[in-house]
Amino acid sequence: MLSDRKKLQSSAAVASIERRKHPRYAFSATAEVVETRSGARIQGRISDLGRGGCYVDAMSPLGVNSEVKIRIVDQDRTFVAQAKVVFAAAGMGMGLMFTVIDPEQSPVLERWLAELSGEVRPDPLVAEQERPDQKAAADKAPSQEQNYVLNELIIALMRKNVLSDLEGKALLQKLLR
Repeated sequence: MLSDRKKLQSSAAVASIERRKHPRYAFSATAEVVETRSGARIQGRISDLGRGGCYVDAMSPLGVNSEVKIRIVDQDRTFVAQAKVVFAAAGMGMGLMFTVIDPEQSPVLERWLAELSGEVRPDPLVAEQERPDQKAAADKAPSQEQNYVLNELIIALMRKNVLSDLEGKALLQKLLR
């Protein structure tokens, strides 16, 4: 009982220390990550996105400090940047920090972030493609901010071994649905 309380207290302390400079938002899109040195390619799914980086769900992530090129595709928009792997968990994925974003790529990222933060409405072309049943489901879905908080909480609990990797991965997968 006492050890459980200590685990939760230390998890709360770690969760309160935010190392990121920019907020992350729950975001789902396909991703291709290519390691610069070896050319190794990994297909994955983006689960969160921010101005400074993203998290890629992938079964076999690249190693920490790997230099990569990432290509994110969401519907009709594509974003490409250079990045560095700053966190990796086998069977789960990797956290990337953007290192170089070409000026012509910035508007795509900024638009996504503005949409995710609620600053602007989604692109009309994208919204028109949604079916009415998708819109109804979106109205019932948790907000982007709630998903972000849950995502961060699950990851923090996994890092402190309050949740096993299997339990955490299952929760993150449910959060993406």
